[in-house]
Amino acid sequence: MALLFHKNDDSLVQEFLHMTTIPAYDPTLFTGAAWYYAQYRPKYPPIVFDLLTEIFHLDGKGKLLDLGCGAGLITIPLRDRFEEVIGLDPDPEMLQIAQQQATAVGATNISWVQDRAENISPHVDKFRLVTIGRAFHWMQRDFVLQRVYDLLTDNGGLAIIQTHEDPWNSDHPWKKTAVAVVKRWLGEQRRTGEGGKGVWKPLQISHEEILALSAFSSQAKYEVKYQQSWTVDTYLGYLYSTAFCLPSYVGENREKFEADLKESLLAVEPSGSFIEELPITIIAAWKNQ
Repeated sequence: MALLFHKNDDSLVQEFLHMTTIPAYDPTLFTGAAWYYAQYRPKYPPIVFDLLTEIFHLDGKGKLLDLGCGAGLITIPLRDRFEEVIGLDPDPEMLQIAQQQATAVGATNISWVQDRAENISPHVDKFRLVTIGRAFHWMQRDFVLQRVYDLLTDNGGLAIIQTHEDPWNSDHPWKKTAVAVVKRWLGEQRRTGEGGKGVWKPLQISHEEILALSAFSSQAKYEVKYQQSWTVDTYLGYLYSTAFCLPSYVGENREKFEADLKESLLAVEPSGSFIEELPITIIAAWKNQ
């Protein structure tokens, strides 16, 4: 595998330079989460799609490729800014939900493909924009960037859209309380994949650093903020959409877990209503600029 990196003295980056294999996909990563993902994950506000339109001069022409599309939370709202759209994801349950969501709004220009971003052929087509939402951290990022670069038209670009609702890194007392309940029932370590036996490992190199070492000519960062409202029930649904608190992890203790979460959250906020301001970061990169 020929990686598109430049030389750098940083030892951590050098470790990435010598990666030659792509880890196997873990099909258990989001098992049982798709319905909750579509219903309870915060939707991207319209300002995100308006900003993408402005940044990349979208005018209804060309093609969009949404990698790691999940339940279609980017794919579907952006469909009317392109002639054709492809949503790609390795999880069949996510794609099934995405198809249902697209049908519900009358979307007719979207094709859904079950596969990994790492597997997409550089000869499949040329795209004006490639988007990656809450999925880039699950990918072999250097390799995917190489593939994306080859897939873009000469004036094409890439948008990595990051949301920041993660309770494990929040200062909100009610979110800390929710995490404490999760730990009480699932253990101190943050689970991820391997049928619940995997342990989350934070990224050691940021998306921006990986991009800086790629073939993309330039990158820029944009941030918008929006207000997200939760209830106890909707936040429970959010937890069940995550890789660290799948319904199957709770198992036969589900009723007790849910009662504990409700009681603990209401002790922090008796109204049962929670409001937070969430930032969304868009990392934009261009093939030629």
